[in-house]
Amino acid sequence: MADPKGFLTTARETARSRPVADRLKDWNEVYVPGSLLPIISKQAGRCMDCGIPFCHNGCPLGNLIPEWNDFAYREDWSAASERLHATNNFPEFTGRLCPAPCESACVLGINQPAVTIKNVEVSIIDKAWDNGNVTPQPPERLSGKTAAVIGSGPAGLAAAQQLTRAGHTVVVYERADRIGGLLRYGIPEFKMEKVHINRRIEQMRAEGTKFRTGVEIGRDLDAVQLRKRFDAVVIAAGATVSRDLPVPGRELRGIHFAMEYLPLANKVQEGDFVAPPITAEGKHVVVIGGGDTGADCVGTAHRQGAASVTQLEIMPRPSEDRPTGQPWPTFPMLYKVTSAHEEGGERIYSVSTTHFEGDEDGNVQALHLVEVEFKDGKLEQKPGTERVLPAQLVTLAMGFTGTDQANGLVQQFGLELDERGNVARDASYATNVDGVFVAGDAGRGQSLIVWAIAEGRSAARGVDRYLTGTSALPYPVKPTDRSLMV
Repeated sequence: MADPKGFLTTARETARSRPVADRLKDWNEVYVPGSLLPIISKQAGRCMDCGIPFCHNGCPLGNLIPEWNDFAYREDWSAASERLHATNNFPEFTGRLCPAPCESACVLGINQPAVTIKNVEVSIIDKAWDNGNVTPQPPERLSGKTAAVIGSGPAGLAAAQQLTRAGHTVVVYERADRIGGLLRYGIPEFKMEKVHINRRIEQMRAEGTKFRTGVEIGRDLDAVQLRKRFDAVVIAAGATVSRDLPVPGRELRGIHFAMEYLPLANKVQEGDFVAPPITAEGKHVVVIGGGDTGADCVGTAHRQGAASVTQLEIMPRPSEDRPTGQPWPTFPMLYKVTSAHEEGGERIYSVSTTHFEGDEDGNVQALHLVEVEFKDGKLEQKPGTERVLPAQLVTLAMGFTGTDQANGLVQQFGLELDERGNVARDASYATNVDGVFVAGDAGRGQSLIVWAIAEGRSAARGVDRYLTGTSALPYPVKPTDRSLMV
């Protein structure tokens, strides 16, 4: 504990955001570059180095938070980076994208603002890259075993890197034209610039991982043939089936899933388009769904020059304070104001869409909604509360229902599904098919990036044991672990 009085003498301070008027003119990350470094040492010094650090349990990765807080306080960035990477392959991803359940579990957070764990994490890894402390770690020897990883999101990349470092020859298959999964085409540039993905991919290539883009297992390559080519297979294909809204008018043009809309904006930043095929420019935009994906749509619409942006949520507005039914150290459902919400727009809670209205050409022009309330545990419409919103672009961001089964991957492998429609697996992340494992959202269902990375690391251990009979790789989480932390 570097500063025994830090939590008493230093107030919580977080990264500064660029002015809204400035950041809406570009797609760069919203935070002022370098704003954390002058303050981060003192912020890390607020860590109390608790006798029982509940932040460990709040993080599915089991991050050694008090240890790297201590090193960051002392500005020993090399040691801090080593401790950070001991449990997390990609802290620059989690430091930007994770909702930080570790902070909700921080002991200081019982009666004071929690330690800025997420800001400390991203400061350590950014400093590590600047100082050249992040280098390839190729294996000392090869095992002679091969493994295929299906999907290049955080779960797939974590599994691939762990298996490569264990000495196996690993090939990652990605159906998109670039590596990264939803990190590449689901997360807007203003939340995480893609340079962070690109340099990790180069590190993994230098370690020996091979990548194949534009190959969809089940369509372009039969799953059975893939299994014959490799000694083991890891399915990390995500939960990519979007939840639909089957109401009258859904067939009108201008109504899109969030994952149809967001990737096109990212492709503009990659240089594939001058302007996106689906744009909010000059349109009244309605985003249905109040989660992070919905907020990503809001921020994207702002930058494309929307005439107005309205976000709808069927549930009531969350509390700004921790609910009594979600006590410390659980991860509470709180009212959040993201960077996208700071930029404008309106949020409407406790409403349900009844139908869409179109023009004579079949384009959506309006959305009809009604207020709802809970009665006897059920949502019911409130008579007389109908409203109409102008809407020339509607994005559906209501979550995901499971892994894609339309491409034949599940059927060709002969995979069993659990009661939630996810790929079933045992404690070692093995499916019912010999040598086939599953990690991340494909087996867990829609979840957080920290769970994806933790499951990728854990599944890699299961594969390593399957291939060699033993494994020294870490085992962060069990597939059945659904703690109240997230």
